[in-house]
Amino acid sequence: MNWQTHPRLAPLLTAKPPTASDVAAFLSSTRFPLVDPGLCIFAWQGESDRVDLLRWIESGIERTPFHHIRGTDLWLLQLPVNNDGRFEYKLAIIKDGSEDWITDPLNPDRATDPFGENSVCRTHGYAQPDWSLPKGAPPGHIETLIVESRAFGEIREEQLYLPAGYDVSKTYPLIIIHDGDDFVAHGDLVNSLDNLIDAQDIPPVIVALVQSRDRLGEYAGGRRHARYLVQELLPVLSDRYELSKEPADRVLLGASLGAVASLATAFRYPGVFGGLVLQSGSFILDRRKLDDRPHPVFHRIARLVLALKRAPNLADTRAFVSTGELEGLADENRALASFLHERGVDVLFKSAWDGHHWQNWRDQLRDGLRWVFRPEVTRTKAD
Repeated sequence: MNWQTHPRLAPLLTAKPPTASDVAAFLSSTRFPLVDPGLCIFAWQGESDRVDLLRWIESGIERTPFHHIRGTDLWLLQLPVNNDGRFEYKLAIIKDGSEDWITDPLNPDRATDPFGENSVCRTHGYAQPDWSLPKGAPPGHIETLIVESRAFGEIREEQLYLPAGYDVSKTYPLIIIHDGDDFVAHGDLVNSLDNLIDAQDIPPVIVALVQSRDRLGEYAGGRRHARYLVQELLPVLSDRYELSKEPADRVLLGASLGAVASLATAFRYPGVFGGLVLQSGSFILDRRKLDDRPHPVFHRIARLVLALKRAPNLADTRAFVSTGELEGLADENRALASFLHERGVDVLFKSAWDGHHWQNWRDQLRDGLRWVFRPEVTRTKAD
């Protein structure tokens, strides 16, 4: 099936040459993209020289051109897709030598990230996990934590999530989440934690939401960052809250460069953290791939990986590694899972048909946290 034979589009396109009002009336009554198994159809209406759908695929931007319906201002695109997935996109409108990137005006579904807003295509069978939606679970509480950092020569203000019913007399596990403020803003983190705790998928936890103003410089193998977490943040947390001293109850979580920082910290301070949730890590395990990634940060990460290969094994550690199949480093994250398994880490790897996006990391959160806190959860093979 395609846009020429689709039961919703064919009457408009084949019965008679559609007028501008026919097209406008049809579009106003139809939800786009049209989603069918293995196929999505996009539409745009307007005067333009060219219309492209932009997706962040592999390590760059993939452009897929729309087809102009002759005699109208209607543009259509038929896109083969995988089921049970999602991706984020924008439209490029090219006219008179200029190009504007816009969200899809016919699609109300949006996702945000620190750079702005994208349109979202949810393919056949995909649904946002219900545990990430507001469900009336007892809410946790966010408060501010001040840390005087000698490692960075500054006072840092971090946010802290305390579970509903927090009791000063009880002992709690700890999760340190890199880019935690962004995870709250763009990844439905608070809803997810509230629901997962309420459903007893994970124990009540204290969560430190770490945020850096210089991710590239601090996260990419930076020793100061690891020292800050272990020698400065962790003691302040331990003084203020009753935290479990068991490594199995201490988890580092991060996405992208945050995954790099999490793993580097675990190797530099073995035995402090027993759980790792590494999502879409910006790892380079095959140095030949540096030719396609000239940014200096990837060279720093490649050197870090070489150092990790020479480091002692990580004993008594559980790691969840996830990736999006549309990412440029999906294969590298598969290789990371194998590398960690070879180093004695108990690993669960999963992938999704998605990109390097916060909602992908949200969707993988439950599996990751259940794995590191409950190692008896049955493993499943990577997609």
